Amino acid sequence: MKPTLSASTLLDRLSHRRRDTAFLDEARAADDARFLLLVDLKPVIRSNEARDQAAIRWFSGAEIDSLDLPRNGALFLGADRQTGAGHFALAIAEHRAKRVPRVAEVLCPLVDLRTLAMQGIMPPDEVALVGQARSLAAWHDTARCCGKCGGATAIKDGGWKRACWACGQEWFPRIDPVVIMLVTDGERCVLAREPRYAEKMYSTIAGYIEPGEDVEHAVRRETQEEVGLDVNDVRFVATQPWPFPHSLMIGCIAFARRVPLVLDPQELVDGRWFSRDEVSQMLAGTHPEGIWVPGAQAIAHTLIQSWLEKLPIATPDENAAGLLTTHQGNGR
Repeated sequence: MKPTLSASTLLDRLSHRRRDTAFLDEARAADDARFLLLVDLKPVIRSNEARDQAAIRWFSGAEIDSLDLPRNGALFLGADRQTGAGHFALAIAEHRAKRVPRVAEVLCPLVDLRTLAMQGIMPPDEVALVGQARSLAAWHDTARCCGKCGGATAIKDGGWKRACWACGQEWFPRIDPVVIMLVTDGERCVLAREPRYAEKMYSTIAGYIEPGEDVEHAVRRETQEEVGLDVNDVRFVATQPWPFPHSLMIGCIAFARRVPLVLDPQELVDGRWFSRDEVSQMLAGTHPEGIWVPGAQAIAHTLIQSWLEKLPIATPDENAAGLLTTHQGNGR
């Protein structure tokens, strides 16, 4: 069960060619180069009349030139695995987009990536590729100045690095690791509501990994902080890039004794132990209280579905043997 937004296999990232300036310049200038446009981090897409199918709107180099947009600012996403054509992302601000000729015709529709993922109308590999582009572009928006000396930084390696002109410090795309865990006693699980959630939506708990922590420690600490439970076992399930703006979700199952929850009121407005029957009703949309859980775009859904179906997961012995990063199971 692969979460939506996981790494796309549409393109070969060609990471070993990113330092080759001549290769990148040639790929950008080629007739078969293709560009994904992001306007305020929203992708330009194609959709059918019913708006129930969508795809990335790839622009040719000639089209980019006709829109008076600079190819040299494009970020290298990779190459087509069959043709070798270079594919790039070009991020522009809304005020710049307003100066594009025939803007209403050319740069529409614009759809937020989170909405695309929730609607499920775009192929998963394309959603993941847009996520890659969005995450990279969002980092560039906040990395224009050097955090060491304050000097301006310039794009290097096709967008996969920035370098300070003044002190030479190199900066790389930011990734924020987050643990997200379904806490269970085996037959019941904990689901909770944050203040920002949509009405009646409950989900798994999550939190950022702090400096000096490993995944297991972060799961134990966050579970104790948010719901007051002591975790006695942590098992890895799956990971998911979450480009809002640039997180990596590390999904786990956390085992704890079923005792009353002690909620952190600053983080949660409610949290409960739920039975398998209740969780099944949530997934089916038939829970008597109208409670529902995140859709397939979220790794929380993967954790919940996996637990409900009792799928195999990595055991502690397997984790210790180094299988934590390679095990493909997705739940208990």
